[in-house]
Amino acid sequence: MDLSVIVIAVVLTALVFDFTNGFHDTANAMATSIATGALRPKVAVTIAGVLNLVGAFLSVEVAKTISSGLVDDTKVTPAVIFGGLVGAILWNMLTWLFGLPSSSSHALFGGLIGATWVAAGADAVKFGAVVTKILLPAVISPILAGIIALAATYLAYRITARGDAGTVSKGFKYGQIVSASMVALAHGTNDAQKTMGIITLTLITAGALPSGSGPPFWVILSAGLAIALGTYLGGWRIIQTLGKRVSEIQTPQGFAAETSSAAVILASSHGGFALSTTQVATGSIFGAGAGRRLASVQWGVAGQMALAWLLTLPAAAIVGALAAWASSSGTFGTVVVAIVAIALIAGIYAASRRQPVTADNVNDVPAPTATPQPAAA
Repeated sequence: MDLSVIVIAVVLTALVFDFTNGFHDTANAMATSIATGALRPKVAVTIAGVLNLVGAFLSVEVAKTISSGLVDDTKVTPAVIFGGLVGAILWNMLTWLFGLPSSSSHALFGGLIGATWVAAGADAVKFGAVVTKILLPAVISPILAGIIALAATYLAYRITARGDAGTVSKGFKYGQIVSASMVALAHGTNDAQKTMGIITLTLITAGALPSGSGPPFWVILSAGLAIALGTYLGGWRIIQTLGKRVSEIQTPQGFAAETSSAAVILASSHGGFALSTTQVATGSIFGAGAGRRLASVQWGVAGQMALAWLLTLPAAAIVGALAAWASSSGTFGTVVVAIVAIALIAGIYAASRRQPVTADNVNDVPAPTATPQPAAA
């Protein structure tokens, strides 16, 4: 295949992944604000989309980690990257169908690692960087965010215990507008960079950029626009899971969860850690749920999420490896992979229409039955 054609195909596929990343992860910023009524659903996703775009311009540290930190760019071809992206997109679509807030980031990393491994061998994967930049943050970040959110929720209820309930609720609703906006900004700063890094890696492997380069302006802009558009369309199925199926969230809890998520994500972006904003936001919501007395936290849902998290890297790696193996055979293989991927995506979308979740019914889930929790305000 002509080099320019495959490079264009990979760039477009990367932007498709970025789009799925946007609607898959809208819940990270806006689920609790929509659930508490602090923001109307359509207003929430509009704010999130705009701030995702703004956040994409704030840093490129994570993009550099991906473009030159995870795999040996001298042993990777654009066809390999294409295969990795296919694995990530299909996993995003499948987990979206079931309303599971799995990590788009880990789907991307898994797809890229699997594709690189099968095409160039294990030596082409920088496992030291995978452990320090991906696996350790994946374990630490949701626990840290959960602990911070639990403590913040406890303090919020203690500080406002003697206040008028209506006034307190109204005040925290205004606070949620700010905190949710900060999460959306942080999400753009962290997640949009991952697609920037993939596109930059593609340009490096194609010889269009020197090794170690940062993303050009057009890459930053296109990645920011793609994730913003996906965010605006709203991943209502996952918003419903995080907003209503984890716990019945009140405004102080929503504010605490969002503030905790924003702090952890922004700190990691500054350090170049490509963590999962989904895992951070989910950990914060569970922590906020556990921080209010008599709140019901659905730990069974937590188990389902944890299983999806464990499967994300290997599942995306397997699909990415198969796609890269087929794509590396030439034009025919790449076309076959693209056709199969499009057919599977269309099938998943068709299945989702049997029980659609939209802005109109995203909050239509019965509240969990309240049971005492150990942490009390």
